[in-house]
Amino acid sequence: MLRKIFTQQAVGVLVRAALPRLIRRRKGEPTRDNFPVEHALSARPPEAQARERLGDWEADTVAGVVGGAVLLTLVDRKSRYLRCVRLEKKTADGVNAAMIEALREQTVLSITPDRGKEFARHAVVAEALGIKIYIPPPYQPWQRGTNENTNGLLREYFPKHQDIAQYPDDYIEKAVLALNNRPRKCLQWRTPYEVYFDEVLHLV
Repeated sequence: MLRKIFTQQAVGVLVRAALPRLIRRRKGEPTRDNFPVEHALSARPPEAQARERLGDWEADTVAGVVGGAVLLTLVDRKSRYLRCVRLEKKTADGVNAAMIEALREQTVLSITPDRGKEFARHAVVAEALGIKIYIPPPYQPWQRGTNENTNGLLREYFPKHQDIAQYPDDYIEKAVLALNNRPRKCLQWRTPYEVYFDEVLHLV
């Protein structure tokens, strides 16, 4: 299955990539209370907590209708730069494959995901990317405030109870480009795109 990663690149194009289906299966369904935690959020490095470096991402999904397509959202904590992947279904295997593909060529030092069951097999992503994944306490979405705020901005383009599958690729592209190019007060009125790629250039 072919999925599309929506993000602004340095050359202003979209990346289309084949995301492999992961076929690992485990018995039992995790819940927010019974969720595999190898690294708690409290163990996240101070520089990540303080947004002092590029590459600490927060992850979540934005749903439309129950059982329908979703948007996987990945937001860099320092720059607020957004990467977005539409998935036909919200499954752990699909989310894992999409996260790996979306971040494989990015600066990535850690990920802090939502505690939903679609992120329960996060160890696959940690191993593939060679990073640590920090899990927040249950029922505390404010611990991922960067991602929650970005998802709220995305709702301007994708209202609740609307099927994500109905939106054309170019509509999703324009929404992501608009957010990545929206000046933010928290960035001293710079855009996420400017902050992210300025930092990337300094790392080269």
